[in-house]
Amino acid sequence: MARLIDKAVFPVAGLGTRFLPATKASPKEMLSVVDKPLIQYAVEEAVAAGITELVFITGRTKRAIEDHFDTAFEIESELEARGKYEMLAMIRHVVPRHVKCIYVRQQQALGLGHAVLCALPVVGNRPFAVILADDLIDAKLPVMKQMVDVFREKHTSLLGVQKIARAHTPQYGIIKPGRRHGKLYTVTEIVEKPKPKAAPSTLGVVGRYILTPRIFFHLQRVRPGAGGEIQLTDGIAALLKEEEVLAYQFDGVRYDCGSKLGFLKANVAYGLKHPELAREFSAYLAALQRSRRR
Repeated sequence: MARLIDKAVFPVAGLGTRFLPATKASPKEMLSVVDKPLIQYAVEEAVAAGITELVFITGRTKRAIEDHFDTAFEIESELEARGKYEMLAMIRHVVPRHVKCIYVRQQQALGLGHAVLCALPVVGNRPFAVILADDLIDAKLPVMKQMVDVFREKHTSLLGVQKIARAHTPQYGIIKPGRRHGKLYTVTEIVEKPKPKAAPSTLGVVGRYILTPRIFFHLQRVRPGAGGEIQLTDGIAALLKEEEVLAYQFDGVRYDCGSKLGFLKANVAYGLKHPELAREFSAYLAALQRSRRR
């Protein structure tokens, strides 16, 4: 029971066009918040939840992600020779030794649903997590750990949700909630990016999911939408007709690092709590604010 969820899927094949030219030759998931790339924060969250197999759905331009989680013999040798053992330990433990990284190539960018479907040969007939690195969530107890704990009790698909401004519903999958029990809602309907007036609620799905393997059956049958994309939301909508799907309103502060503004906010927030930088960075921001008032 303690290892019901041992696989996490990371869809990382997107082009990151909103961050061009920074993402022309480098994956958006490798953009750093202070001193760690977004994908490392996502991996650390998965590992903290007890997940031991990391399944990256990659594309042609994503080799840097594989390199980041691989052994870097040249750097390690250089650090060891210079006696920089703290740095050496840090890069050796980017991924713990008991955790396995698996890479699956998504041949075409056909949507989030298609990316998840690409994980079928690895995941098989097991429930699994999906984590989107764009959604960086600062939480005392990592959000995926929160959700794994709920799954151990409920044994059904879970969607991480948060309340959003109604004006922002066209940016999210929106659930129609049924029964509520604390932070859990029964999902009666899910709609992809509805207009504000048509949205069934203001509970938006963000980049954290735990899904039963039945989702693959439905994703194989989803009709592609605009641009030939297969939407994960459509697969979930079909799934909830035959299985209970729950929404979990997590504890934590989410930064939408798929947007430039959200990315900047994350860097400021994480910089202000960084053990090496917090004091000087806070002083700098205070001085900057004073100078702008003059």
